[in-house]
Amino acid sequence: MKMRAAYLGEVGGELVISDLTVPQLTRGQVLVEVLYSGICRSQLLEISGGRGPDPYIPHLLGHEGSGTVADVGPGVTKVSPGDAVILSWIKGDGLDAPGAEYECEGRVIHSGSVTTFSNYSIVAENRLTPKPNEMAPDLASLFGCAVLTGAGILLNEIPVSQDSSLVVIGLGGIGISALLTAVALGVEEIVAIDISEEKLEFARRCGAHHTLNPRSVNAIEFVQDMTSGGADFCVEAAGSTDTIELGFGLIRDEGSLVFSSHPPDGQMITLPPHDLIRGKSISGSWGGSCLPDRDVPRIYELLKDRIELLQPLLTHRYCLGDINSALADLGTGRAFRPLIVMGHPDKCGSSS
Repeated sequence: MKMRAAYLGEVGGELVISDLTVPQLTRGQVLVEVLYSGICRSQLLEISGGRGPDPYIPHLLGHEGSGTVADVGPGVTKVSPGDAVILSWIKGDGLDAPGAEYECEGRVIHSGSVTTFSNYSIVAENRLTPKPNEMAPDLASLFGCAVLTGAGILLNEIPVSQDSSLVVIGLGGIGISALLTAVALGVEEIVAIDISEEKLEFARRCGAHHTLNPRSVNAIEFVQDMTSGGADFCVEAAGSTDTIELGFGLIRDEGSLVFSSHPPDGQMITLPPHDLIRGKSISGSWGGSCLPDRDVPRIYELLKDRIELLQPLLTHRYCLGDINSALADLGTGRAFRPLIVMGHPDKCGSSS
């Protein structure tokens, strides 16, 4: 069996589009027909070498998507052929399994336990979650990474309450998911920060009480004046050491900053030691500490009345053959969260 895929052939190069030979399934592996794949900013770092040395080249990419189970390997009991599933890098229930090794013109193409930049993919059972019946399959792709991380930070990692003050920095998929979750939880003071006026307008539609562009407004002065000393919590999802440091400056003594972004490998943050002594805390998030089989249903239930507000994240849709353009548009900020549509040319094409 052949599949169409985009793989990384060299660091810093464009992805290569080619037909790969699909190997036989082994224990714990599942063959999924991929319908939609999201693109996360971490893929830009991986392609450019910003996550450090890459010993697995050539290899497949992509870690959030949705699709239909085509076949299951030995030992798989969680899903069956025909099941609608969400593909995620975050481990859930079921068997773990190594990534498959595909063949392309005599060359081995490596993969991890989940990849999504292809029309079919061999995925470990524990990287699949049954899709709720009512959930649209395009939106389901966001539940593979962005929604779980953004919502999970508020549900699993910080003790946010209705009388909390919260700042969200970076209004991509993770930031908007955190914002929508805060609104659903009834948080009374939400500040959204981004350098894109389009994203700030979107944040206002999503329910942010205050929005600001740090290039035109002193964010620390604004937040400290509004909250009488600093926010209780800050979620940083912009992807730079500067915004992590900004987030730390926005919280009050004994406040908490959680960052979910991936600055380039080797970069460091600088924090005032005395702020730590006064009780400020900082931590990184690994997928919002989510357990997908538990958290996908409960996050969907929490957000379902607002779920259509996630659709503007997916306005820019691309065919697999245009994936390098999608990556470029994500890098320049033209697209919130590019969506790769597999096998449906009529559903490809960007809209604004």
